[in-house]
Amino acid sequence: MNYREVGDTGIRVSQIGFGCGGNAGLMVRGTRKQQRDAIERALELGINYFDQAPDYGNGVSETNLGGVLRELGVRPHITTKVEVRAHNLDDIAGHVTRSLDESLKRLRADFVDFLQIHNGPVVNRPELSGRSYSRLWIEDYLRPGGALQGLQSAQQSGKARHIGFITRGNDAPAAERLIDTGAFRLINVSVNLLNPSAAIKPSSLRVDQDYGGILSYAAAHGVGAAIYSPLAGGALTDGAAGGGPAHPLARGPRSEEAGEILSRRAKALSFLSKTLDPSAAEKHSLSEAAIRFVLSLEGVSTVLGGFSDTKQVEEVSACSGRGALSRENMARIEMAWRANFAMDS
Repeated sequence: MNYREVGDTGIRVSQIGFGCGGNAGLMVRGTRKQQRDAIERALELGINYFDQAPDYGNGVSETNLGGVLRELGVRPHITTKVEVRAHNLDDIAGHVTRSLDESLKRLRADFVDFLQIHNGPVVNRPELSGRSYSRLWIEDYLRPGGALQGLQSAQQSGKARHIGFITRGNDAPAAERLIDTGAFRLINVSVNLLNPSAAIKPSSLRVDQDYGGILSYAAAHGVGAAIYSPLAGGALTDGAAGGGPAHPLARGPRSEEAGEILSRRAKALSFLSKTLDPSAAEKHSLSEAAIRFVLSLEGVSTVLGGFSDTKQVEEVSACSGRGALSRENMARIEMAWRANFAMDS
């Protein structure tokens, strides 16, 4: 396992991080033995970074991780988050404090290395209702009693070493404004072969969520980046590209239509699956190629694997240190981007 510094924090994290979200299912729907086996193997392979949030199973994932780490007697680097919902808007700073205290109890920890806001910042005020937390108005980040004040209070109390936020696409101007404050040291951002816009945006490639080259902007300001959804929700795997079923613990795509679109785009990259190609100079699966592509991008601190079992931990961890993709493969990828994955045909 290779390691990288998170921005200018001095904290070195494994190139592959352990994503504890609900989509992969392990930390929410797996058994304690499945969770312990996967975490123990991850630690053996050198993974020292775990990404959490209260919303992952409504606290279940944090509780399960805290329990396993206590059993194993280890303390890796941990990030958790705060979801700001409509009923929190009157006291966002206080909500940050209360949410972190509850997370620390579930994690059985005295502090986290990074505390992030789970809402992506936006310039225009969004309509929050119910349990929605995907976006948060930039002014609710920066105003007195806002999210930034709550995060900085957590730092001052010693319960969070560094602070950050998540980006969700179409929010680069707001994300840059937060980075410009100098307060934040970590962003979570999605980048993958199907949507590389956080780093690369070919003019003919159409994406629903444009991340606006935020990786290089963050890197230039000493801010690290943890990459979520590097496999596009599981679409960039040999099994998915071949029409196979998802892992029993994993969630499927948000809709049948979304799944079909992801599958069609992933099939345009099926040439990257070379495990069985006797003529291939370098053998790798589609998922390995996808992870190695992300690791080759400027500004990436760690790539979060969404693991459903121990085998996946081993496969993704093996990508660290393998280097960038070949020029030939990158040329073919760029052709697929320029053709918009043949989605216009």
